[in-house]
Amino acid sequence: MKTLYIRGKGLTINHVVEVARHGRKVGLHSEALERIKKCRTMLEKKIEAREIMYGVNTGIGEFSEIVLDDEQVKQFQRYLIYNHAAGIGEAAPVEHVRAAMLLRANVHAHGNSGCRPEITFTLIEMLNKGVTPFVCVKGSVGACGDLSSMSQIALLMLGEGHAFYKGELLDGHVALKRAKIPIPGLKARDGLSTINGSNFLTGMSALMLFDTDNWLKQSEIACAMSLEALKANMKPYNIKILEVRGFPGGIRSARALNKIIKGGDLAQGKVKVKVQDAYSMRSSPQVIGTAHDAVRWARQQVETEINGVGDNPIFFPDENKQLSGANFQGSPVSLPMDMVGVAVTMVSVLSERRMNRLNNPALSVGLPPFLTKGAGMFSGLMLSQYAADMQIVEQRILSAPASVQSISAAADQEDFVSMGMNTALKNIQILDNAYGVLGIEFMAAAQALDLREKYDKPYKYGTGTEVARKIIRKHVEYLDIDRPLYPDHNKMKELVKSCEILHEVENVIGKLD
Repeated sequence: MKTLYIRGKGLTINHVVEVARHGRKVGLHSEALERIKKCRTMLEKKIEAREIMYGVNTGIGEFSEIVLDDEQVKQFQRYLIYNHAAGIGEAAPVEHVRAAMLLRANVHAHGNSGCRPEITFTLIEMLNKGVTPFVCVKGSVGACGDLSSMSQIALLMLGEGHAFYKGELLDGHVALKRAKIPIPGLKARDGLSTINGSNFLTGMSALMLFDTDNWLKQSEIACAMSLEALKANMKPYNIKILEVRGFPGGIRSARALNKIIKGGDLAQGKVKVKVQDAYSMRSSPQVIGTAHDAVRWARQQVETEINGVGDNPIFFPDENKQLSGANFQGSPVSLPMDMVGVAVTMVSVLSERRMNRLNNPALSVGLPPFLTKGAGMFSGLMLSQYAADMQIVEQRILSAPASVQSISAAADQEDFVSMGMNTALKNIQILDNAYGVLGIEFMAAAQALDLREKYDKPYKYGTGTEVARKIIRKHVEYLDIDRPLYPDHNKMKELVKSCEILHEVENVIGKLD
């Protein structure tokens, strides 16, 4: 991949994935460098003129009215970072930290943050040379940005803290020395300009949205397999029905479902079906489509944030002005991301309901109870549903929004915070459970299709369905007689996470989006 040159605009979620997850190299665009220099020059003139500026020559939060003397200004940034490096817990995943560093450098590229170029270049060098600061997974309240998380990154600017480098956790100065990255130190404004934004929760959200989009497309593949196994009436999936309502997600989802089953007897009306199916089958494009629409809005919000100036104060060199506000507030990301977590849970519930119909002989249109021919002696996939149900209950608990859970802090100076880090963390757990739930539906649908082929009047399945079934059978065998199923559940979960089914299906039938 070519070097990604950041300039404060044009950064996408896909770019974040490429850098954070796949190690794409990063550079600072020359125009962005000039903006950073211009802003720093203005700031230094204001410092020399002893102009009062929040977080530069004043304290922060409740101490914002305290003006610092010249000697205190020199030391303030160090103690600011020490004080705010107050997280708790194990190390955050490397990709989350890398995403946050990329997004912070992109904020600097606007030329409104007031830091020295050395700070931005150090972030970029750490990305390019694989130095990843140790950041505790918990501690941020999502305003004034992700202070505790970003402060553990900022410790590296002092040659302190800890960092991962080539698989080792090292003292910060050792990691930088081995990677041949100079320690820039922190001068006036440098520390606050490194930490004062919601970059950590936004980077996590960007990665989660990328993965959620792939999961939703796989949910359509699993849905299509179940619909074929249950001999669904496909008339409700006619695009015209979705078009007259007008929601783009529903239209997209119906098109995907029809594309997956294309070429099969069910799609061509050669299979006897009911006049009308249950909601868990019939309303699948409406429900999955709603999730697509939620993800689309969240993507717009996240991509706006990763290309915006989330900082305080903000400097405007062309007007020789600095303004203090609240662009660090994480609510523009935490609210839509709360909704994405709810959407993933909703689609998981739908998946489990289809799996229930596959298992239940009263609802499965002739399939054997719990998808086994040895009912009584064998229990088939009875307990697979238990595993799915447990995960869904956990998803439901985690779906309570964090964005309304503000707790006042800093002596009530910071009396409303976004709690966006809580949103980001619980969304990771919601999606992890979603992989497990969907993997179980895939396994049940493949079992049902095999049973139809073995014991029912055979009919041709859709091209996408057949591709997916073959991939599943590469990893999990047909359940002829009972065996411990936990290895199968875990294999299926990892298969969904890997997106192998999605990639192989799209290779044959084309993109689903």
